[in-house]
Amino acid sequence: MSTGNEAPATWLSQDASDRLQAELDEHIANRPAIAAEINARREEGDLRENGGYHAAREEQGKAEGRIRYLQELLRTAKVGEAPTADAVSPGMVVTIYFDDDTKDTETFLLGSREIAATTDLTVYSPESALGKAILGGRAGQTCTYTAPSGADIKVTVVSFEPFSG
Repeated sequence: MSTGNEAPATWLSQDASDRLQAELDEHIANRPAIAAEINARREEGDLRENGGYHAAREEQGKAEGRIRYLQELLRTAKVGEAPTADAVSPGMVVTIYFDDDTKDTETFLLGSREIAATTDLTVYSPESALGKAILGGRAGQTCTYTAPSGADIKVTVVSFEPFSG
């Protein structure tokens, strides 16, 4: 039974999934080298004034954060082609126009920033102001969202189709 609280599925192509898994494997394989660097810096003495030690610890923290993020993304992502839908959803290439100017269009991918490396399209997150406004929209539907600058922006969905990248 759906409670309506589930986040929309993140769809990854097999290529994107493989690249993210390879990055995860590389980070995990690098753990011993980072630990060795921390130990070597610790041996240098006073940790309060040891910039190399603190830099190595910071690097370890960043790597561990990235490992956790990739593990969760790969655990929850769906690999393959996103199902076709009758409304805008994550994993779709969307074309919109701004205000009432049908010539002022933008085409972008609505999805995870992780798939940005697989396409030349601009990627907007479903959690962005624009993403939230058009999520669930249909062709011809007009939505308004507030930009980070505070301006209200009106967009109309022209078309959408599953991303095949």
